[in-house]
Amino acid sequence: MAKKKPADKKGKASAKAVKKAKAAQKDEKKEEKRAGKSKDNEEEEDLEKILEEYRKEWEAKHAVTEEIVEGPPSRRANATLTSCPSGNYLWCIGGEYFSEDGKAYFYNDVYRYNPDKDEWRKFVSPTCPGPRSAHSVAASPAGGGKLFLFGGEFSSLHQNSFHHYRDFWCFDVSSQSWDRIDTKLRPTARSGCRMAMWKHYVILFGGFYDPGIRTHYLNDLWYFDTQEYRWKEVSFKDTERRPSPRSGFSFIPTPEGIIMHGGYCKEYAKGKRPVGVMLEDTWFLRITLTTPPEDAKSKTDLLTFKWEKRKKIGYAPSLRSGCSMALWANKSMGVLFGGVTDEDTSEETLESVFHNDLYGYQITGNGRWISLNLRRPKKQGGSRNKPAKPVQKRDSSDDDDDEFVKVSGMSINSGNGNQNLRLHFKGSRNAPLAEVDPDDPNLTTPLVRYNAMLAVLRNTLYIYGGIFERGSKEYTLDDFHSLALDKLDKFICLKKSDVIIPTEGDEESSSDEDDGSDDSDDSDETEENEGDSEGKEEPSNVEGTTKVPEVAPVVEDPEDPTPVFKRDVDGENEARTKAQAYLGVSTADSKASVEDTMSTPLPGETLAQFYSRTKEYWSAKAFSVTEERGKELRRGGFSMAQERYAEYKPTLDQIEKILAEAGLDEEEMRRGAAAGPPSAQSTSRNRR
Repeated sequence: MAKKKPADKKGKASAKAVKKAKAAQKDEKKEEKRAGKSKDNEEEEDLEKILEEYRKEWEAKHAVTEEIVEGPPSRRANATLTSCPSGNYLWCIGGEYFSEDGKAYFYNDVYRYNPDKDEWRKFVSPTCPGPRSAHSVAASPAGGGKLFLFGGEFSSLHQNSFHHYRDFWCFDVSSQSWDRIDTKLRPTARSGCRMAMWKHYVILFGGFYDPGIRTHYLNDLWYFDTQEYRWKEVSFKDTERRPSPRSGFSFIPTPEGIIMHGGYCKEYAKGKRPVGVMLEDTWFLRITLTTPPEDAKSKTDLLTFKWEKRKKIGYAPSLRSGCSMALWANKSMGVLFGGVTDEDTSEETLESVFHNDLYGYQITGNGRWISLNLRRPKKQGGSRNKPAKPVQKRDSSDDDDDEFVKVSGMSINSGNGNQNLRLHFKGSRNAPLAEVDPDDPNLTTPLVRYNAMLAVLRNTLYIYGGIFERGSKEYTLDDFHSLALDKLDKFICLKKSDVIIPTEGDEESSSDEDDGSDDSDDSDETEENEGDSEGKEEPSNVEGTTKVPEVAPVVEDPEDPTPVFKRDVDGENEARTKAQAYLGVSTADSKASVEDTMSTPLPGETLAQFYSRTKEYWSAKAFSVTEERGKELRRGGFSMAQERYAEYKPTLDQIEKILAEAGLDEEEMRRGAAAGPPSAQSTSRNRR
């Protein structure tokens, strides 16, 4: 048997070594794979932890508290009442309460009304819009229901500091939470504007902006794409017809576009006082959506807009402003209620006639107005010929100023001072009341008013709140009514109001008494302001209303610049609290003394602007101390103004931050400061 050669042995040993090396490589790869899988698992676990932490943080920031409340919200006006886009509810957001003693309170709360249960619920979220009124809301059924909110206004307690918002928010109906939508391009700050939802676009038009001296009315048109999340302004040629600038108009959507009716503006002529103008024109904004072909480079839908003025057809409402219109979708009709007609006869006199009549605007075709009159119930058998029961006649000896008549839950005096209410009272004060039919459905009509909150849910109209004026006083209402539009039988009062509106004679006597008390109050208040103009806090509640907490926008997360409005309980934000209180004495009005006005810099005002506006005051101040003259006097006055400006600078910085978070940019603040404080005879609010 032949022996194996040494070379063969070497070959086998080499082959074994190669196999071992390959096996070692395989084992190494397996270990690497195991290590890689373990590392991936660790990273996946870390990612899950991060996402879980993010979810918990988001839920904590967006936690919503819900509570059942008694009756509708507190007395307020210029809020929004919106039909739920995904359920049988009404949503009420924000608003203001203007008290009889001339103070303004603003709200940022959210209420939901369930008509099936006659139940109101209040929702509170840490991330929400700031308190405001005269804002605009549009509803979309997409994603379980969304409410888009833009703009509005806010003022200090005595309305001597006033600004507009330009922030944009989305309220998720399913989660009852708010999200702020920040975009580089967006409409300017404003209030009194209107929005409507057309397909997946939010359409915004008009409004007004008031920097302090003159009110600027707008007629620009914008739309927001809820799919691409961006704003775009619509441009028109100079030759194209379009509505004039205005605010407080009606804006209701249709399948082909949007109906716009009425509104209010002021005309300014050189050398003359501004005059309020009521608008009664009706326009149709025709919107055309063109989808690009598949081979087109741009896949963005093309929107075209065209304004078409409509003729007045049918039984149209009389000239007025402050009327409200809601869409009755089931009948393709707009429903209009109330309003006020102002007769601006002179600088001292503004006579107003308030309304509570009801009109319908048929959207189809060229549009037609109809009067929506309540229908009398049919009499049974021979009762039709029976005379109506007379109302008890008043004795002339009982004809005093303390007699009131209850109508639809509202207490109003029945003397001839109410003849301009056009309600149910006619004739002289000493004449007996006319015979009325107790079954007359017109007796259920709500009190006359303007700027009422209006909404139609299915076939039912809901009217909440609004404003009524008697003489120089403004009364904010809180009664709540419903009307079955398909029956038009009678109004149902869901919540009565105890507001007592005196006659004109009573108003004059009571206002004289109030003036006497106000003088003493003002003198006390002035003394306190002279001692400490920063530290004074205004009362946080009003008799007859719910408590209104002081609120300030606070940025809790530096990575999330969205301001969170919450109550300042422990004085953590002392600078913010001072800034909010300071807004009440920063400009001139009947509640602030000349001393306060001249010694207080305005938000956005530079040192040079402050001294230029108040140099005469500081010169007099310096002269009373040094008795210097000429340059030395001016130098001393400037030094005193500089000290005062430096004293208030931290507070001014906080105010400017608050205004910036509210949506005002630096240019708008500077423009408002340059305009100076409003005069005592002008008003920065537009209540129409």
